[in-house]
Amino acid sequence: MADMLALPDRSRGDLFWIAAGGVLTGILTPLFQPVVDRISGAPGDFRIALLGLPFAILVALVVRRRSAGSWWAAPAAAIVTMAAFVCAVNAAVWVDGQLGDLGSVVRTCCAGLAGGLVGSGLMALGIGLLPAGLRSAAAWLPMLGVGTIAGSLLALDSALQLDLVSVLYPVWQAGVAAGLAMALQRTIAPR
Repeated sequence: MADMLALPDRSRGDLFWIAAGGVLTGILTPLFQPVVDRISGAPGDFRIALLGLPFAILVALVVRRRSAGSWWAAPAAAIVTMAAFVCAVNAAVWVDGQLGDLGSVVRTCCAGLAGGLVGSGLMALGIGLLPAGLRSAAAWLPMLGVGTIAGSLLALDSALQLDLVSVLYPVWQAGVAAGLAMALQRTIAPR
């Protein structure tokens, strides 16, 4: 299957800045939690979705800049990202609960794998369905791979009790943001 660039080729520096934005949002997300925890009366999933807001803003910027889609694709991608964030957290919690007797590190790694796969998979599915241009399924594989593997690393933040500092969370967001940018840059060649 032949692929071609949908937009003019962007430099590696552009991917660097997108990944740097992922690192920044990965640092802001855990720091944003005390602010979100002050919102009383909001359902838990809504508050979890708000934690995904910094990364959702980055995703909206990437979709707006990297795709030739409609203007509303960027805000829709942000909403998809926040919903994927909620689903990823719930998947990780569910897997952690299912592995009750295993050691803490094993449980958190498996939960992180599940959360990373669900989060990046739902983002790829949701954003791929937006009118941001047709893409092949293979274009999303780097984002899925990085999201899944980095998800298991992300769980180590919990195991090492680095939840508020979150050393590895920026790695997940940087990898997924760069994978998203690469996926949006590629489109199926016309026949």
